[in-house]
Amino acid sequence: MRILATIFSFFVFGLNFAEGQKFGYIDTNFILSKMPEYLKAQSEIEQLSTGWQKEVEDLQRGVEMAYLSLKAEEVLLTEEMKEERMTMIRKKESELKEYQRKVFGFGGLFFLKKQELIKPLQDKVWEAVEKVAKQNRLAIVFDKSGELVMIYTDPKHDYTDFVLEELGLGDPNDKIK
Repeated sequence: MRILATIFSFFVFGLNFAEGQKFGYIDTNFILSKMPEYLKAQSEIEQLSTGWQKEVEDLQRGVEMAYLSLKAEEVLLTEEMKEERMTMIRKKESELKEYQRKVFGFGGLFFLKKQELIKPLQDKVWEAVEKVAKQNRLAIVFDKSGELVMIYTDPKHDYTDFVLEELGLGDPNDKIK
C-alpha cells in the first residue's frame, strides 16, 4: 500500500511539474534566410564548392583519359610499359581521392569554410533564442526546421518572430506560413 501511495504521489507531482513547463518553437531556416550575412555566406560557400567540384571533375577526367589512352595503346605496349602506365594511373586515382577527402571530407576545406562562415551566424541566432526564451520564461524551445518532427504546431507557441525581432530582422507584416 505504501508503494502505491509513493508511486501515485510521484505521478501527481510529475504531472504538475510537466504542466508548469512552458515551451515554444522557432524555425531557424526561416530566421537564417532573413539574415543578409547568411545569404552572402551561402553564396560564397556555393562559389567555393563549385570551384572545388570543377577541380575534382578535371582530375577525374585526367584519370579517365589515362585509362582510355592505355586501352588504345595496350597492344603496342610491353608488359613493363603497361605496368608503368597502370602505376601512374593508380597514382592519379590516389591523388584524386586524397584531394576529394582534403576538400569535401570531414574536417576538409569545405567543412572548415562552412563552419567559419555559418557558425558565428548560428551563434547569433542561439543567443537571440536564449534571450527570447528567458524573456518569455520558456523551459524548452524546439526548432521545427531540424530533425525533430512536429506533426502539429500551434502558432501561439511560435517564437520565430520574437527571435527575428531580437536580431533586428523583424517585420511584423512578414509572418511564417
